[in-house]
Amino acid sequence: MRSNSTPISVPPDIRLMNAVTALLLAAMLVAVAALGLRWVVRLPVFAIRAIQVDGDVTRNSEASLRANALPRLSGSFLSMNLQDGRDAFESVPWVRRAVVQRVWPSRLLVKLEEHKPSAYWETKAEGADAQSDANVDRLLVNSYGEVFQANLGDVEDEDLPVLAGPAGTSAAMLHMWQRLQTVSSAIGEQVERLDLSGRGSWRLSFEKGAVVELGRGSEDEILARFAQFTRSITQITSLNHAPLLSADLRHAEGYAVRLSGISTTPSQVKPGLNGRSKKN
Repeated sequence: MRSNSTPISVPPDIRLMNAVTALLLAAMLVAVAALGLRWVVRLPVFAIRAIQVDGDVTRNSEASLRANALPRLSGSFLSMNLQDGRDAFESVPWVRRAVVQRVWPSRLLVKLEEHKPSAYWETKAEGADAQSDANVDRLLVNSYGEVFQANLGDVEDEDLPVLAGPAGTSAAMLHMWQRLQTVSSAIGEQVERLDLSGRGSWRLSFEKGAVVELGRGSEDEILARFAQFTRSITQITSLNHAPLLSADLRHAEGYAVRLSGISTTPSQVKPGLNGRSKKN
């Protein structure tokens, strides 16, 4: 005897109810698992038990790192956000860059790179020219040309130049200072200060007090003009037995200088030492 069976179709509303039930059950299981994991990672066994600091620690002691970075760390070995840890250490004065890594089972490895100061920095107000004295707080410029803030007392014994220019020009100014310093060292001078106006005019001040107006132009043009000046200025000062007070290199066919007790006009002094000087 053969029996015929006819499949019974489940109504759409029942199928929908079953699907919703399965979805809710899955969501509940995921939530329970997440809560369980959150509870587990907070167990004392996963607490951070040691922090190893490598790299540059010249400017920061263990005490300063502990006081500035540790209060900003949160979470356990497993739950701590490494980016937050990096931010915590990079908030410490003198720290330029930090890399934070987990070392199983309960240790953090922190590699620090500190700022290496290369110059003081003064931001020129918009519209200020190269002759303006910027009445602003000084910051510092590192070896990458980046401006950063730190205790200036930490570098008071270091012979750092002053760079003063529009915001965002610190890297270009540091590079220009390095090139000018190389040229000026040939005449036994140190560039103590370098100014850049918002209109692109350069001015340098020597350590001995003389000021040189370099004018505008590309970096190579400025360097060529300054190199021409250094090749003849020592002859001028020796000939007149007078130290340099100031020089203006913004003239097309030569430069004008002021010596102690002597002055010149642009037409009187040329790179070839032609012309006359007159007493003040």
